[in-house]
Amino acid sequence: MCCKGFVKRVVPFFLTFAVGLFIASFFVTIAAPNFQFRRDFRKHREYHRTMESKIERLTEENVRLTRELAEKERGEMTNYAFEYDLAVPPPPPMPPAPPRLKVAPYPGR
Repeated sequence: MCCKGFVKRVVPFFLTFAVGLFIASFFVTIAAPNFQFRRDFRKHREYHRTMESKIERLTEENVRLTRELAEKERGEMTNYAFEYDLAVPPPPPMPPAPPRLKVAPYPGR
């Protein structure tokens, strides 16, 4: 009697679990994961070499542009000519005010 109740509860659970795994196997791999990460070190090394060369070129260009900017600023500091016409014209006159409307007094007063 005891075993019969146990079988009635456990067997349907395992059957539904097995059917669920079967259906899930169509969408997801059920096998244990493989934690051995293989890297292609040649591609990895090549990527780092190209990145280092790009960084080096950008650093050189940054230094060159900084020098050019400093030279331009030194050259422009002595040649500033403040001969700008900063006079602002006066604003146009205001339009005439609209005629005042005569309002009839409130009839309740």
